[in-house]
Amino acid sequence: MTDETPPEDNAVVDEKREALLAGLSESLGEDLVESYLRPHEDLWLRVRSESWQDSIRTAKSAGFEYFGFLSAIDWEIAPEGRYEDTEFDGGLEEEDEEPVEIDSSTGYGGGGSRFQLLVQLYSLSQQIGLILKTDVGEDMTIDTIRDIFAGADWHERETHEMFGVFFRGHPTLQPLYLPTEFEGHPLRKDFPLLARQVKPWPGVVDIEEIPEHLEAQLEAEVMAAFEANGGAS
Repeated sequence: MTDETPPEDNAVVDEKREALLAGLSESLGEDLVESYLRPHEDLWLRVRSESWQDSIRTAKSAGFEYFGFLSAIDWEIAPEGRYEDTEFDGGLEEEDEEPVEIDSSTGYGGGGSRFQLLVQLYSLSQQIGLILKTDVGEDMTIDTIRDIFAGADWHERETHEMFGVFFRGHPTLQPLYLPTEFEGHPLRKDFPLLARQVKPWPGVVDIEEIPEHLEAQLEAEVMAAFEANGGAS
């Protein structure tokens, strides 16, 4: 378990969150993989996926009784090309192109898998927020926490539908938004943007020429308006 602190925050002291981190670290024990504390802002804890339910219970017992949200994140870099082979999709010319640095990290608290689950909890008494995250294995399965926080029911259904995470023990993982026969998970980075296969990306537009008779009519109207206003001032 590693405890990360932003270099720019080394001189900043947040006794409340530091004490909270120490207490949670002791309670979670080996279930805590990594942590990240941003003084006076937030605290992230990355826990073992096998202990996901127990870790959520531990946080709730520590006073984090308000459930904010649950969702997933896909850390895979979105594929290049984007189904359109145009000068706009290709970017700048090679001689003018500047290298683009892509952040391939897995966010605060680190990660060891492509998909991660995140839960935001809040302590009303301490006025502190907490984000717990865990890696999702290749089987894309993790235990439900709906029995700990009833509000997680809807969030787990959405995460199942959009990312393909299966929540073990959740009885009603029916679709919320998509048709029953829909295939795929739209919030995965490798989900094909079918609309872009038939229509160029934003910025790529077809400019139609104005017909000659309409162009002549437009010029005449502009000149008439110009003369009606006394010509150039």
